[in-house]
Amino acid sequence: MPLFWRVFLLNAALLLAAGALLAFSPARISTPVRVVEEAVLAAGVLLLLVVNYALLRPVFKPLERLAQRMENVDLLRPGGRLRPSGSREVAGLMRSFNEMLERLESERRESGRRALAAQEAERKRIAAELHDEVGQIMTGVLLLLGKVASEVPTDRRELLAEAQEATRRSVDEVRRIAQELRPELLEHLGLASALKALATSFTERAGLEFEKDFARKLPPLEPDVELAVYRVAQESLTNVARHAQATRVWLSLQPGRDSVVLRVVDDGCGLNGQAAGGGGGLRGMRERAMLVGAALAIERAETGGVEIRLEAPAAKEGA
Repeated sequence: MPLFWRVFLLNAALLLAAGALLAFSPARISTPVRVVEEAVLAAGVLLLLVVNYALLRPVFKPLERLAQRMENVDLLRPGGRLRPSGSREVAGLMRSFNEMLERLESERRESGRRALAAQEAERKRIAAELHDEVGQIMTGVLLLLGKVASEVPTDRRELLAEAQEATRRSVDEVRRIAQELRPELLEHLGLASALKALATSFTERAGLEFEKDFARKLPPLEPDVELAVYRVAQESLTNVARHAQATRVWLSLQPGRDSVVLRVVDDGCGLNGQAAGGGGGLRGMRERAMLVGAALAIERAETGGVEIRLEAPAAKEGA
């Protein structure tokens, strides 16, 4: 039966029942109204309200659940389907909503994969240009400065040495940026070695103490999942270095249940009131996790800082 007619008939039945009770009961209302009659009338109205609530509540409760789910939809946190219940119309509405969510999440994953693939391709292109063009030019400048050094008067060689040192630092910085843009260690040495090198480089530059806990044997991961774990660790360490005001960072990589679990913990100032999904960096991590079917949690750590925990699915056997 349509929802409108169910509500209409429930209220009509209550009104008819109240009218019949008033017509056939010995209760009467006189003028002026007596106290006893007022009490009986109030009790009858209250009873009607209670019965009306009890009858209508099951009808509208599924709609409230649907409205609440609509308000809390976040495509970066997939899942959370509603179990169809209630009248035929409400159950059909819930099924349509679930299908719409499935379609939106699928489209979001596909568009996100394309965007990240384009982003990684651009990173590789820029890294190659930095290494092959800028890096080689600056290396040539460094060699040229070395040749000029022998021809410069002794009193000017100190200034030239400073120029050589500045150029050498610039060459190292260009190489570092190129390596961060294109994680070659991930391709050649694997996830654990790449994360160790990444964390060591970050913590040395930021002046942080670094502790790691990597399992000797980890389940195999698909290449795109490995890259997502690496990028989440990279963004986490970047946030620690820039915003956390920390002195120590812990990096853990352990096997889970058909998964690999990454944990990055610092002893800094925490989120400072910022929502766990607020910043662009945190949102980017959630997007990467969503695209590879991983679970990401960002919460306050026991150390007082932030703990970022990523559980990435292991590669399926025979895939």
